[in-house]
Amino acid sequence: MTSRCREGRAPRARGGAGAAALALALAALALAPAGRAGDARARAAGGAEAPRAAAAPERDAATARGVLRVCADPNNLPFSNARGEGFENRLAELLAAALGRRVEYTWWAQRRGFLRHTLLRGACDVVPGLPTATDVALATAPYYRSTYVFVQQAAQAAKPRSLDDPLLRRLRIGVQLVGDDGANTPPVHALSRRGIVGNLRGFMVAGDYDEESPPARIVEAVARGDVDVAIVWGPLAGYFAPRQAVPLEIAPVQPQVDVPFLPFVFDVSMGVRRGDEALRRRLDEVLAARREAIDALLAQYGVPRVDRPAAAPATGGGAS
Repeated sequence: MTSRCREGRAPRARGGAGAAALALALAALALAPAGRAGDARARAAGGAEAPRAAAAPERDAATARGVLRVCADPNNLPFSNARGEGFENRLAELLAAALGRRVEYTWWAQRRGFLRHTLLRGACDVVPGLPTATDVALATAPYYRSTYVFVQQAAQAAKPRSLDDPLLRRLRIGVQLVGDDGANTPPVHALSRRGIVGNLRGFMVAGDYDEESPPARIVEAVARGDVDVAIVWGPLAGYFAPRQAVPLEIAPVQPQVDVPFLPFVFDVSMGVRRGDEALRRRLDEVLAARREAIDALLAQYGVPRVDRPAAAPATGGGAS
């Protein structure tokens, strides 16, 4: 069954908010269950028909023929698409060129099990857009830090800037949803904890994969006036807001960390398989050397930036 964009009342958040916040901040790595049709479309978009078991010889063979193997979603702007129009596509090209290689993609819909079916099974060697604190791969140094943002029409007078703003109790609020099992995005958990539930309208992060750029629907809802404000992962908002028919404004959500520990700001890295220290080291070198070009790329796509990225973790954790 194809994963459909379900819109409606947002469910109450349940346990696991801290863990969900880390993984679900990145729309590119949403954990919503994938429909078979959506996965089939992703596999048919020019990549591997099915990932094979991880093997060092495959990686070494790719290196020998001058290839950087990357796994990405073929329909997930502003991050990636099959036409190479996302900023993660362009980042992969930048890294590959610096390494003297060319990019070879395995396309796979970024849903629940994405890493298990791709990086961890040896279909590729690099995945862009992972949380720096991931425990299923080795993360490079972060190449940006972003935040959730409020998205509103510029002409609207009532503009909340904090999760504690009383305005949020009377405005129609769009939020990104992942599922009904308690694993939802930070805004859902934070608003639910404040008793703000009845005026929420949910938009599935995965969306309808038969549509172009499914995550854009929540920003489009603000432009249409279907909701008064939306709380959206920054890179999505920064890219799609300027492309709407009416002027929209974005503003960082405050606080950056909701008490006791629900972050709204996240560092983002490239990911490689655990044990592939050599590739991570090479990628870190390129990320540092091309910092200015990467910053310009992110600015071109409207990615909201917060402070300086944190230091990369020394080691990765256990795979799941």
